[in-house]
Amino acid sequence: MSINRRDFIKGSVAAGLGVGIGSLVKSSDQEAFAAASGAKHRVLILGIDGMDPELLLRYVNKGIMPNFAKLIKEGDFKPLGTTIPPQSPVAWATFITGLNPGGHGIFDFIHRKTGQDVAIVPGEPYLSTSSTVGGETWQVGDWVIPSPFSPSKVELLRQGKPFWAFLTERGIPATVCKCPSNYPPDPFATKAISCMGTPDMTGGYGTFSYYTDFPPKNSEKMTGGKVYPVEVKNHRVEGELYGPRNEMKKDRKKLTIPFTVHVDPENDAARLVVQDQTYVLNKGEWTDWIQLRFTVVPGLVSVYGICRFYLKGLQPDFQLYVTPINVDPSNPVLPISHPESYAKEIQSSVGFYYTQGMPEDTKALSNKVFTDEEFMQQSRFVMEERLRMYDFELGRFKQGLLFFYFTSLDQNSHMLWHALDESHPIHEKDKASICCQYMEFLYHSMDEMLGKTLKTIDDNTTLIIMSDHGFASFRRCFQINTWLKENGYITLHDDFKQEEYEFFGNVDWSRTKAYNLGINSVYLNLRGREQKGTVDPSQKDALLKEISEKLLAVRDPENGEQVITKVYKTSEVYRGAYVDIAPDLVLGFNRGYRASWETILGGFPLGIVNDNEDKWSGDHCMASDLVPGVILSNKKIEIPDPTLADIGPTVLQEYGIEPSKEMEGRALFDTNAAPAAIKPVV
Repeated sequence: MSINRRDFIKGSVAAGLGVGIGSLVKSSDQEAFAAASGAKHRVLILGIDGMDPELLLRYVNKGIMPNFAKLIKEGDFKPLGTTIPPQSPVAWATFITGLNPGGHGIFDFIHRKTGQDVAIVPGEPYLSTSSTVGGETWQVGDWVIPSPFSPSKVELLRQGKPFWAFLTERGIPATVCKCPSNYPPDPFATKAISCMGTPDMTGGYGTFSYYTDFPPKNSEKMTGGKVYPVEVKNHRVEGELYGPRNEMKKDRKKLTIPFTVHVDPENDAARLVVQDQTYVLNKGEWTDWIQLRFTVVPGLVSVYGICRFYLKGLQPDFQLYVTPINVDPSNPVLPISHPESYAKEIQSSVGFYYTQGMPEDTKALSNKVFTDEEFMQQSRFVMEERLRMYDFELGRFKQGLLFFYFTSLDQNSHMLWHALDESHPIHEKDKASICCQYMEFLYHSMDEMLGKTLKTIDDNTTLIIMSDHGFASFRRCFQINTWLKENGYITLHDDFKQEEYEFFGNVDWSRTKAYNLGINSVYLNLRGREQKGTVDPSQKDALLKEISEKLLAVRDPENGEQVITKVYKTSEVYRGAYVDIAPDLVLGFNRGYRASWETILGGFPLGIVNDNEDKWSGDHCMASDLVPGVILSNKKIEIPDPTLADIGPTVLQEYGIEPSKEMEGRALFDTNAAPAAIKPVV
């Protein structure tokens, strides 16, 4: 079985939530409460993913972030404790619910199924935040007709009550714009549109298309993108756009749309024709968003997407890039917003926009389809769209809660950190300047956004700016599964074929005690839990202690540095209803280190610690105390050790609402706040 880190993440249709919020108060009570609690009071939360405290202060001191400097001086600023592990879906789920991972059930980007009925050991991986639930169908010849009585749907797997539900059930409006770990958007906000976790039209995280007459080597193994060989004949190229599979046909073939490119080599230009729409492009130019109609049942059923074309080159090689096909927000086939009309409302006001969860095309850069400059151009499109969306929401924000999320700092920090770190294996001194300048530009853009925001702030508005984690260099890859093998915890059927298999295909489970699946997660092959478990539950604690001590002793043979600084036993750091599905250990890597891409999905590369030569050169999946986020406010932050779990209770206090007993956070502005329920990581 061949599985890669992009292809296994699939999604489909509709929305759901794993836990309800109980009966809402009556409408008359809502109005009375809203009036008594000052519903016209505003709370504005700006979530700037990946804003790093060290970089923030560096750019503030450099003078390129005067508005943040003003807020720090007149309001407050502190590092913000993140989650164990500091992965985005885990961290944002804690922000949303005020719960630790044991309470909201999100522990990694990737979870695995367990039990005796699982066909693959240790179980098929799945995206931790959402799951597709198939409905009933009727087959009529070659057609598959979905039952209207039992349709398929996508369920949100994040558990726990979101803090904004406490507001809306009391008549206080809450707009939640692009919050991660919220796909499909829960129905408890007044308005919500999803972000991280939202698939493209093919069901993945985002798969670009690359049409060329000179395919790169090993292009068939490319992840996150698909290369389509084409020929230039008589100055003409014929191609097809590949959309979702036709679930209403027995063969489930992909839906396609043909396109034609008429090449003008003398002028380094081309004319693109797709579905009767014509676009003229010079080399290095992009189209705007193009609406696409995929025919499911001729004359009866169609689904709609959007994409952009980029003419990368014509001579000597033809090179045409196409974005992942995003859900059309004006006619969404997937549940990307609540209510459904909200996505179209935004589109009508600001134009088309990326709807996929992580829109910056990091894989195009990693696969060398994009240069650094081309990636920065594409990421700037994303930022400009997001800023237009924010201007729209800020302009009509009159009361209640507005949460708005920015992705640019996170995704660009992942891809451009090699320019900031002269010791990174792929650092190129002569090319670093433009990337460093772009990082400064992004932070400055957030400062300009804040400047615009501060002009709208009055005495009746509480402003909170936060990030879910900071950042560090990712110089060296740790091969967790290879280390487990070399230390006798995993046995392979054939050591000579160690590198040939993906997803544990060569593992002898009858002689395996532990394995790694996900970025920070180690599981025991526990008897009674895994399908072919070998570890007796009575041996569990001793084995975990043994593995932990050995991992903490690992040193990088190149420089002698400690690779892993913390090993968290999850039964000790998590609590709540979902601890039983957590990994047994969470690894806290040192700055500069992270799990390799191969080990995350059960691969066994040679060597234990290797150079990271991928453009994905910065990361945050490390020991939580090493990558804190930031929190700023226009009010004094009274508690000395704020964490992500504190933000929800803080919002509730602003409206005089008592947090639930399950929430572990404290109110940031409460002078009488108790110490953190769990020792903070900062």
